[in-house]
Order: sequence, then structure tokens, then C-alpha cells
Amino acid sequence: MSTSVTQFFEGLQSRVLEATAARRLQEKIVIQVGSATCEHAAGSLDVMDEFVKHVKSSGRQDVVLRKTGCTGRCSKEPIVGVTVPGQLPVKYERVNRELVHKIFTSHIQDGAPVVESALDDSLSEIHKSEFVFCAGVRCGLEGENVMMHKFAQKLRDRAPHPETIKVSKVGCFGACSQEDRGKCAYILHRPSKAMYRIHSEQDLDEIIATQVLGGQLVERLLATDQLVSKDFFDMYGDVAFFNRQSRVALRNCGVVDPESLDEYVTYGGFKALGTVLTNRDPQWVINEVLKARLRGRGGGGFPTGKKWQMAFDQKETTRYLICNGDEGDPGAFMDRGMLESDPFNIVEGMIIGAYAIQAQKGFLYIRAEYPLAIKRIQNAIDLSRASGLLGQDIMASGYSFDLEIRLGAGAFVCGEETALIASIEGERGQPGLRPPYPVEKGLWGKPTCINNVETFANISAIINFGGDWFARIGTAESGGTKVFALAGRVKHTGLVEVPLGTTLKDVVFDIGGGVQDDKPLKAVQTGGPAGGFIPAKWLDMEVDFAPLAKAGSIMGSGGMIVLSEEDCIVDIAKFYLSFTTDESCGKCTPCREGTTRMQEILERITIGTAVMGDLDKLERLAQLCQQTSLCGLGRAAPNPILSSLDHFRDEYLEHIIDKRCRSKKCVALIRYVISQELCIGCTVCARNCPVECISGKRKEVHVIDQERCIKCGQCFQVCRFDAVERG
Repeated sequence: MSTSVTQFFEGLQSRVLEATAARRLQEKIVIQVGSATCEHAAGSLDVMDEFVKHVKSSGRQDVVLRKTGCTGRCSKEPIVGVTVPGQLPVKYERVNRELVHKIFTSHIQDGAPVVESALDDSLSEIHKSEFVFCAGVRCGLEGENVMMHKFAQKLRDRAPHPETIKVSKVGCFGACSQEDRGKCAYILHRPSKAMYRIHSEQDLDEIIATQVLGGQLVERLLATDQLVSKDFFDMYGDVAFFNRQSRVALRNCGVVDPESLDEYVTYGGFKALGTVLTNRDPQWVINEVLKARLRGRGGGGFPTGKKWQMAFDQKETTRYLICNGDEGDPGAFMDRGMLESDPFNIVEGMIIGAYAIQAQKGFLYIRAEYPLAIKRIQNAIDLSRASGLLGQDIMASGYSFDLEIRLGAGAFVCGEETALIASIEGERGQPGLRPPYPVEKGLWGKPTCINNVETFANISAIINFGGDWFARIGTAESGGTKVFALAGRVKHTGLVEVPLGTTLKDVVFDIGGGVQDDKPLKAVQTGGPAGGFIPAKWLDMEVDFAPLAKAGSIMGSGGMIVLSEEDCIVDIAKFYLSFTTDESCGKCTPCREGTTRMQEILERITIGTAVMGDLDKLERLAQLCQQTSLCGLGRAAPNPILSSLDHFRDEYLEHIIDKRCRSKKCVALIRYVISQELCIGCTVCARNCPVECISGKRKEVHVIDQERCIKCGQCFQVCRFDAVERG
């Protein structure tokens, strides 16, 4: 490091380490409560309030309360973690005020964890320690899981109480360099947090002899370098939903306090920025990002390093950098999670990106519907500026760059670069013609780079661990991981981060736990309203930009909706198209008129008034809109229609010809009929019918007047004899 930057960073670290040491957290019981929009909605603020009351009333001085961001385990929030010195961390799910009392009195006061409330049944077996093996798919020693199985067998043979020691694996620690690939393995010991790098079976023997039997760390095998996912897996590595992931962009989510600069620095924050400012070479930064093969995570997938290179090469020296946080896809919440849970990482990534293109000013364009994300990003900006990490003369390097938040008004089209720029300039958010591209002529006519939140979330890791390291995690075309918002008919919903190249089957079944109620999987919809439907028979397809495009879908920003046989493809395609129709800015005719006409056809199909000719019109309109629209919104809007016609045309035909919806989601196509064999004439259905369309005397078979029936299904709900059939 150059002298000035080195002194600045060492001074920052020294101050933070001193403040952290003064808290002596390693000697105390730490209770951490999730704090993000989703956690708050589930009741985490009440949970924190209740813990505060319990700590005060108990008089305990050895209990510390802290908040963290969101881990992404959505359906199990609020999540509470309890760390007792010398013991494995325990996580609790769906915590409320009553459970707080039980956790405090049983676990904190008496030392007995509340087993039945552990997150994802992670306390089904009680262990005193755990050895966690890295199971990265592109590295390892002697093949997949071989060393782990050998170690487990050695423990059974030699340890006095092997049942108290757990042996498990996680997706990837992000530890291996290119030179280490296939030559070593990494093992994390919990709760000591020791990370071992082993090269042979003899190293396993030494760990058992020295640590398991002797109670001492094996100093020779300790990996002292910083590892990207170690802290996350040390806390959550025993939870199946998490240990099958590879956390890079989300590595700090659920680990650090999102409002604390000191905690971010403690976990390696701003080290990457110090490295960049020391090298004093923007081209070096760009080269690392190029080597990483990082592609834009906002949906377009354009190589980030190439975009930065184009901006850096411009003759105009006034340049801007924009972070696109205008996350508008239905069911997508990846960017919100990172903005709320790890805001300093986004700020650091933006400063590094700005230095790479030599920008002087940056903007975070965030949806106004994300008030907590806005609050935490503004706090991160303010604290970074006050600490000399942002603004004038950053880290005493002579480089100056500042950030400002601009709020989006909820226009989906403003996710498109030129529309976003127009919005920041105070104009109506409408796309413009390209070329020139924003890197040539963007904000106020100056070269402008736009990347989304997740893209910036990866930058500090790339600088700290190297572009080659990041590239190795992904595929030959795309480096690194991708974050998905896994939702729909899946057992375990939430944020999932996996290496690019992971199969859909691994995401849906290994991490997501499969389809709810073990129903048959029908399809996976990726890319939000601009994406497409991937049929269940293609589950072995790798998740990457090219395979998804070939399947008629897109990566998008990362929405992934799981559909079962209970879902109607036509109805869902109509839902997505209605969204893009509403969000169309109206500037170009193919999108403005095309989406409207397509929606009208889909409406006719779902109410049973369509004819076969409508299907040809729908397909032609979709192709026309795709080929001639001005911006990406109009060009991608037909994707749900075209992909569903390719893979599920039979459902369209059923709606049009048979006037039938096999999933019974299209209300107008549902027909309620009373069975003559099962009806006993109890009159309950008639008495509950809101339009009085059911006739029949008591103890006689009743009949539904199909002309007057409004398909409300009330008769189906109230019949106790299953006499009302729905078809």
C-alpha cells in the first residue's frame, strides 16, 4: 500500500479493533435478531423489544443484543441467533414474544436450548462441536466428499464420544486459489472458528489426534487468510437451506449489523478499496473484473468489465456511476435484501467502480417503496463520508468521489438504462434510442456506467480474492454466483445464492426442498415478467445466461417461481402480461398497443370466449412486439407467452376448445354440478348461494342453474357430503 492509504486504513482498523475488543463479545452471550423489512413485518421489532425487557429485568451483564440483516430464509422469520461462548450457535425460527420468554429462561438462564423451535429442525441432534467440509463443485481433494467420509470414519474409530461431533459440508467457502484447485480441502471447526487447509489423509489423523483427542488447535494446518464465506457458515452452516449455497454477494447478510461501520470493517470491509487506491491503477481494477467474467446481474448480462472499459476509454473526463436499485419484478427482493442487510458493501463496490472509470459523482437509484433500504444506504453514505471513506480525498489517496440517493416512483420501465437516466434528470421515465449508449453519452450527456445492486455487491470480493478466483466459481462464460428469490410452490422460500452453472433441480429440490405437498412440478418461471416458463422435464438445465435464453427465458434480476400442477400456465402468463401492459411507458406503438391487444386475447382465452384464430393472432403479436419494441420491456414482455406456447400449448387448446382449465384457476371456466348420487337435499348449498341459483326441495336432489351461477364456489365449500363437483 502507498504510505498515505496504508496509514489511513491501518488507523481505521486499529480504531475499530480497539472498540471491538472493548466490547469483549467473545466472552458474552450474544443474541442477534433479524432486522429487515421482511423481518419487521413478521414481528422482529416486538421480539427485540421483548429481549430488551428480559435482559434488563434479569440484571445480566453478560448478555449482548445486536441486530443483523436478513438471511433470506423468508418463511421462517423472525429469526433469532444465540451464541454462547464455547458452544455451537443456535438459531430459532418464527420467534414471537412468548418464544422470547422461553428462549431467555431456558437457553440463556438455564443453558438448555429450546430444541423444538430451532431453525429448520437444526437441533434434531445435539452436538458439542462440528467439522464442516467445503464441498465446492469445482475443487476439492480426491473427489467429491471423499475426505469428509474418511474423516467421519476415523472419528467413529478413534473418538471416545463420536456422537457428540458432527461432520457436515457446505456449498463453498470460496477459499481455493487456482493453484490449490484439486490439491487441498478446507475444514471449518465450530465453535472454535478454526479453518484448516489439508493436503493428505495424514492431516486428518493429525486433527483427530491434536484437536479431537488433545483439545489443541493444529497450528500447522490453520488457514490464516480471510475466507469469503467463513463467517456466514460459522453461524448458519448447520442449516440445510444455507449450507447448500455459496455465499459471495450475500456473505454478510445475517452476519453484520447493517447500521454499523465498525462491524463492516471488522469483517473485512474497505480492505478492497484500500487495495485499489494503493495500486493507483484503474486499468488493474478493470482487468480483475474482466478476469472475473462478472456479467451484469440486473438482467442484461453484459460483461461488467467491458462496460467499465468502454466508459474509462471515453475522451470526456466528466463521468458518472449509477447503481440501479429499481427492483420492480413481481416476487423479486434480492436487491432490497442486500441494500438493507449489507449497505456498506454496496457503497464500497460503487467507490471501486467509480475509481475504475474515474467518475466523480455517483447515484443510487432506489425505489421509494423501500424506505428501510433508503434509510440504511443513507446511513452508510453518511458514516463513510464522515470517516474519510467517501467524498473528498478518500482514504488520503487524493481521489474524490461522492454519492447521492435518487428515489424512483415505482415505474418498472425505469429499470431500463435510458429511462432511469431520464428519471434522474427530472424527466419522464421513458427509454431513448441507442446508440449512443450511456457509457458514451448518458447522464447529462456525459459517459455513465449503470450496474445493479448485486453487481456492486460482488466487487469487493473480486478485488480481495482475485478475478481468477471469482471466475472459477462460475461457468466458462459467466463467473461467480447468482442470487435468486425462490418463491411459489416450493417448500423453502427465500434468497438463494448458488454458483452459475448449478442445475434448476439442485435449486428447487436440494435447497428449496421440493414442491409443496409433494405435488408434481409443472415448471419453473425465471426472469419475472420478462422471463419464460421452463418445463419440469428440463430440470437438469444449468442456470446460466445462455441456457436460459435458449429455453425461451432469461436470467433477469433473479426471480425464480416454482409452479406445480395446481397452477394454470395461461393464467400466470396473463398476470405477467397485465403487469407489463400497466408498466409500459407508451412511447412506442408495438409495446403500447401490442401488450394491450395480447392481454385482451388472453382474457378471452381465460373466460372461454376465444376461438382458435385468437391463438395465431396472439403468437404473431408476441413475435412482432418482441422484434420491434423500442426498449427491453417491450421486447421481453412476450417471453411468458411465447415460452408457454412452446411448452404448454395443450393448456391453451384446452381453454379454447374444451372451455376447461385443468388447474381450476380460470374461474369462468369452472363448472359446479351437484351429484345426484351424493346429494341428500340438506339445502345448505342453496341457503349459502349468494345469487340463489340453486333450486330443489328438502331431501331431494338440488340443481345449479348454470346461466345464473357466478362461479363463487360457495356451494363447493359448504357441502359436507362432497356432493358438489367442481370441474
